[in-house]
Amino acid sequence: MKKNVGFLLAILPLLVPAFSQDDYVQRPTLGIYFFFNDFQKSGKLKDMSPGLALNYISGLNRHFDFTSALTGSFLDYKKKDGATLGQDNLLLEGDVSLKGKLFSNRYWISPFLEIGTGISKFKSYWGAFIPTGTGFQVNLFNEAYFMFNAQYRIAVTETVSEHFYYSIGIAGVIGGRKNEKRSVLPE
Repeated sequence: MKKNVGFLLAILPLLVPAFSQDDYVQRPTLGIYFFFNDFQKSGKLKDMSPGLALNYISGLNRHFDFTSALTGSFLDYKKKDGATLGQDNLLLEGDVSLKGKLFSNRYWISPFLEIGTGISKFKSYWGAFIPTGTGFQVNLFNEAYFMFNAQYRIAVTETVSEHFYYSIGIAGVIGGRKNEKRSVLPE
């Protein structure tokens, strides 16, 4: 399982830029997010664990984007069967997803659905999960985006607990347009 996820993480960023050819396709974007993990599925903020995430997005075409994220939060972690894995330790999660947008980046607001694959590490325990979710992005002049996301992370291995993941963040374009000409000399 780790080999497949590692291979996917390694090869997808190399393939993605070849697909983005027009102004309404998501350009390479880097974001920072504040998020909450809800393992108790209560929906109450006091029961959630906060964390920070880094995110990379690149468009495949006008309606589909490749996205990857690395998240970290300190929390008390319980397995599916209720056994505790430890308290106040770092939970690292990494995922790659396909995001399908209702509208292209031509529009100010674009709702989306996403699904992917992810790995997690808590202390010495590794696991796998499937992030599924919905959200929307707010386009700020094709240079930055506010991102709002809610996911349900489905456990694939015994060491992962299913949970909700809610995030809000801002992402900025890190690359120029493909057809943009850059001159070294002043015109």
